Amino acid sequence: MNVLTSNSTQPVLDALGESFAREGGNGVVVQCDSAKVMLQRIKDGLKGDVVVLGEGAIAELAKLGIVDAATVKPFARARVGVAVKAGAPHPDISTVEAFKRTLLNAKSVAHTVHGASGMYAPVLFERLGIAAEIKAKTVTRPGGFIGVVVASGEAEIAVQQISELLAVPGIELVGPLPDDIQKVFVTSSAIFSDAGAPADARKLLQYFSDPRCAGVFETKGLEAA
Repeated sequence: MNVLTSNSTQPVLDALGESFAREGGNGVVVQCDSAKVMLQRIKDGLKGDVVVLGEGAIAELAKLGIVDAATVKPFARARVGVAVKAGAPHPDISTVEAFKRTLLNAKSVAHTVHGASGMYAPVLFERLGIAAEIKAKTVTRPGGFIGVVVASGEAEIAVQQISELLAVPGIELVGPLPDDIQKVFVTSSAIFSDAGAPADARKLLQYFSDPRCAGVFETKGLEAA
């Protein structure tokens, strides 16, 4: 059974797929990409059984008839956080002003371009009034886990969804953004209209909402929806 998703939910889906199989369900293969890229790939014809993406993307796929609108269910909520290289001092991000000072004092700040949190980062910097100062020291990648550039020493600070930061060895989560500038991303799940294994897909979506799975979401930096 094939599940298509974005990078932010790939770690939790890998873990849930493994536990689903251990409990008697069919094997799950997770394929991921940046949120924007995965949505376009699906619109261009990429097939699967289940898709987990932002609620807006799922609504668009339902409107196009690519997924069955009757199967759409909430999946998870994710927040944006900050990470540094393992062993490095943790900067102060406890308030908006403290976070702003941390960004201005950092030698470099990393975020993705096409990921949901990556697209939010420039908006956030503009909102804080420091876009010009940050631009010269920004390290970007098209997508993926941006924490790898912090782990390798290419950047000092990473800004991304917490679930993606936790997936990278060699870095440490400092914490979430302050509430006043936090961005909560809500994801939904759905079954493809032409799924090859619709019965298995329905069982998997039911499994996602099993209360026993809530701890898996939390471990991976997400809140089960």
